Amino acid sequence: MNVTAPVGREAMLTCVVQDLAGYKVAWLRVDTQTILTIANHVITKNHRIGLTHSEHRTWFLHIKEVKETDRGWYMCQINTDPMKSQIGYLDVVVPPDIIDYQTSTDMIVREGTDVTLRCMATGSPAPIINWRREDGQPISLSNTREVQSVEGSQFNLTQVSRKQMGPYLCIASNGVPPTVSKRIILVVQFPPMIWIPNQLIGAREGHQITLECISEAYPKSINYWTRDKDDIVAQGDKYEPVIVESAYKVHMKLTIKSVTASDFGSYKCVSRNSLGDTDGSIKLYRIPSSSGYHSSDSNDTKHKGKPRKNAGNNILEGNQDMLKERDPNQPSNKEDEENYEDSRARASLVSSSCICIVLACTLGLVLPLPFRHQSELRALHPA
Repeated sequence: MNVTAPVGREAMLTCVVQDLAGYKVAWLRVDTQTILTIANHVITKNHRIGLTHSEHRTWFLHIKEVKETDRGWYMCQINTDPMKSQIGYLDVVVPPDIIDYQTSTDMIVREGTDVTLRCMATGSPAPIINWRREDGQPISLSNTREVQSVEGSQFNLTQVSRKQMGPYLCIASNGVPPTVSKRIILVVQFPPMIWIPNQLIGAREGHQITLECISEAYPKSINYWTRDKDDIVAQGDKYEPVIVESAYKVHMKLTIKSVTASDFGSYKCVSRNSLGDTDGSIKLYRIPSSSGYHSSDSNDTKHKGKPRKNAGNNILEGNQDMLKERDPNQPSNKEDEENYEDSRARASLVSSSCICIVLACTLGLVLPLPFRHQSELRALHPA
């Protein structure tokens, strides 16, 4: 029967003979016409060839530490007349092996360029090459297309972006264990970029506030904070700059532990690397400690100043109502009460005068002297 054996292992070919009597069994290599064994004797000088049999009926040809050169046809032959024989094929399979000099090494490229990764492997049968990300994430081939793996000895990336940066695995397999792989790191370089979640931040004096920036850059950037005159903000009792790095991203935080009047103004988060630099501005402004707002008795809506009662469409009546209101927080005494009553009387007089003037304007009447007050009023005529 045909036999398949992995390289380096032992292969065993079997030949079953019935009624052998006095005849002899021999093993031959067909392609080279080489006699390997006759009866119980090994003829070849190849020390890897061996022979066993079971009661002269089942004959075994052993090939130890199989090599690829052992692949081919073998014959079991009986020296009858005419000769009787059978042939069988020995297939030697070889696990995959990656060819280093034909395979890409770690690559450093600029963002936006085209990249080709190569991976070559030997083996029998011929290996299949698959590309995967080492972190298990999908491979981004474009803005809208993602795949889990890419098959082929060449892996092309068009206009490579920072999202495609990272280690990739070239995996070669052909069904013969073990499967092998090679790690290739793709490094994408780009100048710094900064995102600011909040460019305008308010704070009250005495409170703690944190300013934040997010930077992306590769090679890794130098990151720091500055004030209005580009003075670097150093870590101390008052300021606490913190940097959290993740791959090519940097989360910059500046905590002001107790805000004072001198802390209000502009701050900059700065990011620099060998390809360039950039910065982002954050304005810190003062929030007054008292906003001047309070709740109305009728609902929870905030109003500025004293609430006004609903006077409908009667404007004059509404004014009278407002004049009647007193501040309950003011102390009460006799002089205040007299002033308050006097103000009520004057308000009533002013209100009455206003009503008369409106009526006079409507009817075209001339007001009598008592309504002229200190200044002399002209006669009013209808329009």
